[in-house]
Order: sequence, then structure tokens, then C-alpha cells
Amino acid sequence: MSIAIVNQRCPQNHPCPSVHYCPTGAIKQSGYAAPTIDEGKCINCGRCLMMCPYGAFQIDS
Repeated sequence: MSIAIVNQRCPQNHPCPSVHYCPTGAIKQSGYAAPTIDEGKCINCGRCLMMCPYGAFQIDS
């Protein structure tokens, strides 16, 4: 299991709230672009899934 970002669901017009809730700093965002996940740092805790109001973070099996 891993967490992936669905770029089509991300409006890419604001700072991503999930960046601040990631306990390992695995989520990065450049400007207002869709965020990216560093899979080496991600512990699959699911906090980003709960924080994104657009459902851009999804479990990728």
C-alpha cells in the first residue's frame, strides 16, 4: 500500500493543507502546484487523506 496524488482532483490554486499535517515531512509543494510525496519518508499514516477536502490523496494498492 502507498499513497498517491491524483493531480486532476487537486485545484492547484492554494497551499496544500496536507503538507503541514504530514508527521514525517514527506509531502512537498512547489508554489501552488500539486504536491508530491517522498515515498522514502512516507509512513502511510493517512493524515493527508483526511486533510485534503478534494480527495486528491488516495490509497494506491
